[in-house]
Amino acid sequence: MLTSTALVLLMVPGLAMFYGGLVRTKNVLGTMMHSFVSIAVIGVLWVVCGYSLAFGKSILGGFCGWDNDYFFLQGIDNTITNCVPEYVLAMFQGKFAIITPALISGALAERVSFRGYILFIVFWFLLIYCPLCHWIWASDGWLFNAGASGVIDLAGGLVIHVSAGISALVLALLLGKRKGYPTTLL
Repeated sequence: MLTSTALVLLMVPGLAMFYGGLVRTKNVLGTMMHSFVSIAVIGVLWVVCGYSLAFGKSILGGFCGWDNDYFFLQGIDNTITNCVPEYVLAMFQGKFAIITPALISGALAERVSFRGYILFIVFWFLLIYCPLCHWIWASDGWLFNAGASGVIDLAGGLVIHVSAGISALVLALLLGKRKGYPTTLL
């Protein structure tokens, strides 16, 4: 699990380099920083309240979770789930929380300021990612328990890829085309 956690974290620099290669030279650093800043911002939010919102007991009619023991990860010191210490599980899930807004950053390349992107990922994380994560991955999430066998999320396809893809598409449509590019192909 620790190796997998490290490998998921290493996806962020790879994604940053990929997105940096897709933009004009003057925007490479800013575009790469959009990916890297999610490590700091989402990493802190995950420890403070994200893990509790995603994997705590259902509140607000199952919209999200909350558990005071998970606030600042204070109550999971000696807990072991499925032979894995809960701290390791929390950090593994935290890396997926980090990579998801980094995936969205490609749709915002050359279209949004750095400050605006940070504000966006904070609200997106709290209002979209954490509730969706609770619905699908938490043991008392309403989609986890829907139907006979619940929703089956293969390799994070719903929580990570569908949420990031739909969010990226909506943002790209709202923000419009990048300025300075020709409107016709050569």
